[in-house]
Amino acid sequence: MTPGTAVPARRRRPPRPGLWPTAMAAGAALLATAFITPPGAASTPDTRSAVTGAGLGKSLVAGYDFEHPDPADAGRELDVGPSGTTLSLVNGGAAMRVRDDADPRRGHVLQTRQVQPGTAGNDDWKAGVYDPDGAASMHAFNGARQATVMGWFRTTGQNPSPNSGTADPSDLYNAIGLAGVLTGDSNGHDVRALLELIDVDGELRLVALGRRVDGSASQTFAADGDWRKHLPDGQWVHLAATFDFDTGKMALYRNGRALPGSYVRDDDPWALAGDPEPDLASPTDPRGIKIGGSFPQNTREANPCNCRMDDLMFLDRAATAGQVRAEYRRTGGHPGS
Repeated sequence: MTPGTAVPARRRRPPRPGLWPTAMAAGAALLATAFITPPGAASTPDTRSAVTGAGLGKSLVAGYDFEHPDPADAGRELDVGPSGTTLSLVNGGAAMRVRDDADPRRGHVLQTRQVQPGTAGNDDWKAGVYDPDGAASMHAFNGARQATVMGWFRTTGQNPSPNSGTADPSDLYNAIGLAGVLTGDSNGHDVRALLELIDVDGELRLVALGRRVDGSASQTFAADGDWRKHLPDGQWVHLAATFDFDTGKMALYRNGRALPGSYVRDDDPWALAGDPEPDLASPTDPRGIKIGGSFPQNTREANPCNCRMDDLMFLDRAATAGQVRAEYRRTGGHPGS
């Protein structure tokens, strides 16, 4: 298989020695971890562990710190969560795993970007997993009651990007792709749980966008205010989006703090009213993950993010406000915040 192209997710597998948490002490409040840098990784690893602390370890499905290239193919990133969902670094391959100059503690991070703004091609740097039969390794999101998408993000160029699918050079995409879990029937764009920047009533906003039922309507929770205040150019920011498919509640967090916002729709797009209860996501395995843009199978371009990303995590529970703040602090946030 050509390096840098999307690959199917691997099925669940037992932890690999040297790549996984070594132990969890009985009754311990925090998950103790120790990683060994695999072949091909940097000699100076990330100084922060990418495995969750108190209260989140049992909810982690997939996580990526970009310090664990696949020894057989550096254009893929190993999952430091329990699912074993190997991530493909699409188009840029191993070159997308870069040292961060803004925060040396981060070691390697993921670089995503638009490559040729004026060409309708398939060369944008993005990451993800796509399996048209459903990614079996992500079965935890099959019929899930809740979900969380979180990570660190830093813009590194023009956002939103020029729309390479139109002839008008002034036409920009109406979204900036961050990270999300695809639906069970996704064409590479439709999502079950997504953290993104999208156009809401003519204004780009930071949003959590969720879809409970495959092929049905989505609901969007949009943060108040200009997106550039939430994600200032060139600054590392920790973002999280939580989803409760049973209650319909969604939330957004920035640097460990909940963001005020509102729901875009005031009807019942998730069809929560009435029996049966509880309300769960569709009983299908997601077709994968998209990071830094849509269509991880690399069949087209859409919504690229000129960004760097780190410590991306996908949980099958809605993290609490306290858990989000603890994770922000643990992975590099200011301890006084």
